[in-house]
Amino acid sequence: MTNKLKGSFTLPGESGYEDLTLKMAQKWGADVIRDSDGTQLSPEILEAGYDIYSTVCIIRDHNDWIRKHPSNMQQTFLQSMPKIAEGDFLSIHLLDGYFTQQFEVNQSKESVELWQVFDRTTNMEVPKRLWNYEKELDHVVIKTTEPFHEYTVNFLAYRKWEEINMYNHVTNNWTSDHLIPVDPRSDEAQEYLYKWMDNWCKEHPLTNVVRFTSMFYNFVWIWGSDERDRNLYTDWGSYDFTVSPLALEQFKKQYGYELTSEDFINKGSNHPTHMPPTKKLLDYMDFTNQFVVSYGKKLVDLVHSYGKKAYVFYDDSWVGVEPYSKRFEEFGFDGLIKCVFSGYEARLCAGAKADTHELRLHPYLFPTGLGGAPTFSEGGNPARDAAVYWNRVRRALLREPVDRIGLGGYLHLVEDQPEFNDYIEKVADEFRLIKSFHAEGKPYTLPYKVAVLHSWGHLRSWTLSGHFHETYMHDLIHINEALAGLPVDVKFINFDDVINGALDDVDILINAGRAGDAWSGGDNWEDDRVISLIFRWAGEGGILIGVNEPSALNGYKNFLRLAPVLGIDIDRGSKVCHGRWQFTVETVDGLIPEGAGVKGKDHVFITDGKAHILAEEGGLPTISIHDFGKGKGIYLSSFQVNNENTRLLLNLMLYAKGDLGKALYLTDTADTECAYYPNAKRLVVMNETDRDAETSIKTSDGDIHVALKPFETQIHELS
Repeated sequence: MTNKLKGSFTLPGESGYEDLTLKMAQKWGADVIRDSDGTQLSPEILEAGYDIYSTVCIIRDHNDWIRKHPSNMQQTFLQSMPKIAEGDFLSIHLLDGYFTQQFEVNQSKESVELWQVFDRTTNMEVPKRLWNYEKELDHVVIKTTEPFHEYTVNFLAYRKWEEINMYNHVTNNWTSDHLIPVDPRSDEAQEYLYKWMDNWCKEHPLTNVVRFTSMFYNFVWIWGSDERDRNLYTDWGSYDFTVSPLALEQFKKQYGYELTSEDFINKGSNHPTHMPPTKKLLDYMDFTNQFVVSYGKKLVDLVHSYGKKAYVFYDDSWVGVEPYSKRFEEFGFDGLIKCVFSGYEARLCAGAKADTHELRLHPYLFPTGLGGAPTFSEGGNPARDAAVYWNRVRRALLREPVDRIGLGGYLHLVEDQPEFNDYIEKVADEFRLIKSFHAEGKPYTLPYKVAVLHSWGHLRSWTLSGHFHETYMHDLIHINEALAGLPVDVKFINFDDVINGALDDVDILINAGRAGDAWSGGDNWEDDRVISLIFRWAGEGGILIGVNEPSALNGYKNFLRLAPVLGIDIDRGSKVCHGRWQFTVETVDGLIPEGAGVKGKDHVFITDGKAHILAEEGGLPTISIHDFGKGKGIYLSSFQVNNENTRLLLNLMLYAKGDLGKALYLTDTADTECAYYPNAKRLVVMNETDRDAETSIKTSDGDIHVALKPFETQIHELS
């Protein structure tokens, strides 16, 4: 790659390291310098001729004010740890088991009125007359209990330590004051934060872009007192941290019904994103989104009034922001920034409606990286980490472009890391070159429209409820990551969309999940309209790909409601006495790459003997294909993303459409991928391993043979 472009790169600067900041800005081709949490920019950096991003987390770093106005501290409902009564009364200490540096019981009268006590053995609420709260001891005393029944208390707690600040103190050894999160629900909090923002804009005349660290509410992150189980509950899509007596009062006034603590606690399960949402949850999410957008827009307008742009960082306090919601554009943000570990996260950012899309690459310039692993500390290898992360993100960026990339953290950590610095220079050059190809036109894409069907649909496009390492146990996150770099158009739909005609332009439909979860669909499969519409669509030529327990629902003849299309079902115990079809594994040349395969699943069986079994484990089908009218049903008992299985998924699509071995602009090895840009006449070929690789690509100019070094990207000009 000989083209040396500049720009489209955001560098984290650091006061005290001015020479290093300007040196790395030059090396990496940066056009923007930013501050980070815990760093500042000196006048020498601010006046060096670069655009300046300044980081603002609007709801933290206001400790003096919040201590004078404690009712404006952010809150959440918690459930006390279950306790079994041994007699006819029981005393429960509310914060037992919780990290008391994070939480403090809200003892106000309006708070206690919202509390509920439950006999969890019978799942019945204990009447309020039978329990009382002893403030001095932080105990709830249940005056009448059933011996050896289990009891819990739902109570409201203040969050006295903002969770990202808390994480950095614990993980990265910060020693500054514990920051308290402000809830902007009240008029007095809104007035205070608006004046603070106005004053901040006046004091930062050289700032070009205000980079909001999301907006007001952090994703739920509940810590326990025991380090062996520190993360009691984490979900990046949860709205638990938005609740307060004022919010519930306003909700009741707007929606005409009352939410209770149990609507949030949900028997102790809460409402994780991987479970289908209830109507109450969707109403509350909509209610919160309305507030976040309405007040957020006032702050964005204020920033604009000073001639500055406003970007939002999608992670951290992003709850209520929802970049795929119907209101996102109302904020008026000039840009969206997303931190990325994986390809599907890059697609999440790229597909949202914003003028500027920017990725914050990993590793961050922190001493400690993901999961506490050393990065810029002894034993770490940041150059290797950067190559692994870029390898995942790069394939997604070949399919859909973003406008910028950058880093975050403490720049001084790269001072003695020449290998890392050289690699980031290479990444920046690759990114800018690929971006230039997109500017000339879209990459070649197979003529397939793929739809992923789950309970959330478009609202949660390209995501589940966190980063890959937090949602790895779900088949769908692996499917999303595989799809992120494949040459197919992808959209995300829900069950209402199916009823409203969303399948009309779809060639391939994917449903992947476990029985009852949001990704399989849960009770949505009770709707016979959905079933018949998918039957019709498949019969007319559609390709259904089902993974794990697709369309699963108890109470019907078939546990998998789409079993007639798949030719596969799963026995939940009612068919243990029924016979099973015998089968032999069929081989299709070029279909299953060497090393590809999926884990088997117990109790999978063939329904009509017509499914073609392509792979098995322990005598049970793991990969199959079944004719259904003019279409086909493909079943995978699980899916774990890797190079071989990503190619397997693509090959199954090609085979079902009759294009296996015929399609152009595909590499012939699973460890490599490519993208062709017809207008730029450039073919980008990537090695996705840390080993040397060779591959051939069928093009309109004939076959091209390419040899690649580990993680290498090559650009080839075609006529």
